[in-house]
Amino acid sequence: MSKKINTVLLIDDDKATNFIHELIIKDNDYCDKIVTKYDGEQAIEFLESANENDIPDIVFLDINMPKVDGWEFLEKYKELPKGKRAQIIVVMLTTSLNANDKERALSNKFISEFRNKPLTKEMLTDIEEKYFKKKGVVLN
Repeated sequence: MSKKINTVLLIDDDKATNFIHELIIKDNDYCDKIVTKYDGEQAIEFLESANENDIPDIVFLDINMPKVDGWEFLEKYKELPKGKRAQIIVVMLTTSLNANDKERALSNKFISEFRNKPLTKEMLTDIEEKYFKKKGVVLN
């Protein structure tokens, strides 16, 4: 990939999945920084305390997690100040085959994409093309 995104936030309770997704992101030189949180509560706390340089460009969000799941995360996410979420692309990345989950995700104004795990190089390229190059964003 020719361009880099500054920060990716992975939100998934499965350590093996996070490990694989981190490898794919690193192997494709996709971003400068990867932040991993294991549930929606940790992710919200991170976003609340993040300074301008730590705000992720993209979030990969799982649905089924302990404590605060993906849907509950989105409820709390919408309460964040606009500056904390204004430019973030949220991709729901899940193993769910439930059509209701997909419909619910795509009807949520904060969700840009609904994708099935695992994360792939093709998925990263597609998301970069759609949301970052199109906007004329100057990436590293």
